[in-house]
Amino acid sequence: MTTLDDTDRHILLELQLDGRLTNQELADRVGLSPSPCLRRVRALEKAGVITGYRAVVSPEAVGLSITAFVRLTLSSHGTDVVDAVEEELRGVPQIVEAYLLAGDQDYLVKVVVPSFSAYEAFVRDRLRGIPSLASIETTFAFGTTKPVSPLPVDGG
Repeated sequence: MTTLDDTDRHILLELQLDGRLTNQELADRVGLSPSPCLRRVRALEKAGVITGYRAVVSPEAVGLSITAFVRLTLSSHGTDVVDAVEEELRGVPQIVEAYLLAGDQDYLVKVVVPSFSAYEAFVRDRLRGIPSLASIETTFAFGTTKPVSPLPVDGG
């Protein structure tokens, strides 16, 4: 675990809020000169604290108006089966997040598709092909109450 000081945490917060900040803008916001700020950002990247930068795209703007949370339960939990399932999940573009769970279900996946008929086809053509799949339970999201938010890097 990397030890973060208050300045590192401030850098992380600012970059989570706006990953397109120039180094000068970031340095100004966190109270550093540009060179030490850039050194800290690079150190955070090298340590694996910052794992990447990306654009946040509106699903609706690109025609993906249906969001489903799908709970998957496996009938077998052998290493080969689990490895095959996870490889399959990683390779499906409509699955934008996937989590291994403790409890009654094995995985929770977030799926985005353009329509309910597209979701039905997705279940028939992709999900049902997952090895040792025992059950599929779907919950559809009507809206987003809180979008992806910055991690509470201040320890809160």
